[in-house]
Amino acid sequence: MANMNSFFSTEQLLCIIPFLAVFLLAFGKLYSRRYCGSPVDGHGSAVLITGCDSGFGYELARSLDHKGFVVFAGCLFPQGMGAQSLARESSGNLKILKLDVTSNEDVQQAKKTVKENLPENGLWAVVNNAGISDWAEIEWSTIEDFRHMVDINLFGCIRMTVAFLPLVRAAKGRMVFVSSIFSFFNCLNMATYSVSKRGLEAFADCLRVEMDSFGVKVSIIQPGNFGQATNIVKMKTLSDIWNKFDDERKQVFNRDYIELAIEYFVYTCKMGFTNADKVIAAMLHALTAPHPKRRYLVVSAMDQVFFQLYPFLPTALTDSVFSVSSIYAKRKEMLYTKQHTVIMNQPVK
Repeated sequence: MANMNSFFSTEQLLCIIPFLAVFLLAFGKLYSRRYCGSPVDGHGSAVLITGCDSGFGYELARSLDHKGFVVFAGCLFPQGMGAQSLARESSGNLKILKLDVTSNEDVQQAKKTVKENLPENGLWAVVNNAGISDWAEIEWSTIEDFRHMVDINLFGCIRMTVAFLPLVRAAKGRMVFVSSIFSFFNCLNMATYSVSKRGLEAFADCLRVEMDSFGVKVSIIQPGNFGQATNIVKMKTLSDIWNKFDDERKQVFNRDYIELAIEYFVYTCKMGFTNADKVIAAMLHALTAPHPKRRYLVVSAMDQVFFQLYPFLPTALTDSVFSVSSIYAKRKEMLYTKQHTVIMNQPVK
């Protein structure tokens, strides 16, 4: 009887937990709205942003400059069209920095320049935005492809964080990392990018726990499909992919399938956002709100529920999601079925 009572007590507790969680979440939101405090005033504070030649970094730099922040805009090409346009459109509080996040020399020189030009309130935040994107199946990629992606998207952020963290900690400020839904959503053709972003989020999560003791807030931005808004996506031709293949890969993959993959990728990109407004709004909240979120999932309203649930679903179920896409059925037909037929028709020795 005692065991039975214990069983029912445990069962009842498990039923109560979801309702308790919802209540605490609702209470937390009401409390934060009532006692939220005032937004951070940009005047007298500095923000360093990487990757300001274009895209999110460019737009965020402009927005922060208009709000009165001193902005250090890190650009890979400080004499390029993007950097020069940004300088023309901004006030004297915005400073262009030559900054390749893969270069220790560039990072240290940027740190020296920032320290020499800090306003009275110091360095409020670093936004690790610089990054690249590429697409290819794993067997189309080389070790160099993975290394290049990780060096920029992951090690670049680590390099910047280690260098500038003492300044941000002194201001009890913010560290913001631009990740992606592909940090947790496993999609065909995005392996190199996913590896770099999943590593980035692991680093940012660990940093958030460590920095909590110092009053430094760490936020992760997870944009969805903003390829058109940023031009970060690298378009490829059939020749770009085919010419990298050795004879073995040419036997497995064929030109028809590669053309199909290119068409599918281009079509998917065109389904995304055409401007970066939602991401910039999330970044500004992470930088100026009294209580920034730990994660900002920036996707369409239709995708919001799916991506909120996705990390909690069984792997077998999340893998099966891809079967509803037409390209997966065609992929099996064009690649696996053809290979299987060739093997079965080989003469027995």
